[in-house]
Amino acid sequence: MKQSAAAVVFVVVLAGAPLHGQQPGGAATQGAADDGALVILRSEAQTSSQAPAEHFTGSVLVYQRFQASAPGRASGAFVTFEPGARTDWHTHPLGQTLIVTSGVGRVQRWGDPVEEIRPGDVVWTPAGQKHWHGASPTVSMTHVAIGERLDGNSVEWLEKVTDEQYGAPVRPRPAAGAGPGAAPADQPTRAQQLMGDFAPKLAQLTDDVLYGDVWARPQLSRRDRSLATISALTAMNRPDQLRSHVRLGLENGLTAEEIAEAITHLAFYAGWPSAVTAVTAAREVLEQK
Repeated sequence: MKQSAAAVVFVVVLAGAPLHGQQPGGAATQGAADDGALVILRSEAQTSSQAPAEHFTGSVLVYQRFQASAPGRASGAFVTFEPGARTDWHTHPLGQTLIVTSGVGRVQRWGDPVEEIRPGDVVWTPAGQKHWHGASPTVSMTHVAIGERLDGNSVEWLEKVTDEQYGAPVRPRPAAGAGPGAAPADQPTRAQQLMGDFAPKLAQLTDDVLYGDVWARPQLSRRDRSLATISALTAMNRPDQLRSHVRLGLENGLTAEEIAEAITHLAFYAGWPSAVTAVTAAREVLEQK
């Protein structure tokens, strides 16, 4: 099952997800929950469906619906939002938890600024709070959503999120855990400083996709991403970019010895001139520490 980076929304109730241990038509599956066995909903058996335009704007696919058997009342879904897609305004009678797994998204409670959400973020919406969530304008986003039913209902849909509401300024994220191009809230990012006045779209894509999505993906640690980036810049003989990524690599946990060893190893593959240039650039940075 291929899933694009997108936002996830709690929409299981819209698609009539089966109870654990039941097929959509009601037939019990092997190891049904009522005999005390575990129930595993295999990913390869899951299908997707388009979320209804009645409650969503843009392209939204719903995956991996789940619902607890009685007496449990939790249910949820794994849903993908393409760039620009979002829910309508809505509330949950018992609240909702969102767990972001990939991409860049947005969430807003009525009356509050729009918040950016990224992989690893967990969003708790209290019961009855009017809100919406979806993907960013340029990057899709994925997260799992979990909620509970009250008298059989888990969501109350309200009006559409307008383009003006969706495009409102986003509150800056805290500095901790920010990407390599991040800057304080009142200052432009590194990408904006370098090219924002000439190529604002490229600066936005650099912040949202490269630094916001790629560097935030959990499959590699920030330390490992720094090592890969330093190695690539060494092989391509890019000393100007290498200097900033050596600084970032040190912040992300690399040691001077590891950086030197990586460059030494690359001399046999990228060539002595590239390695010597990289050593010179890295040494300049280390001497400034």
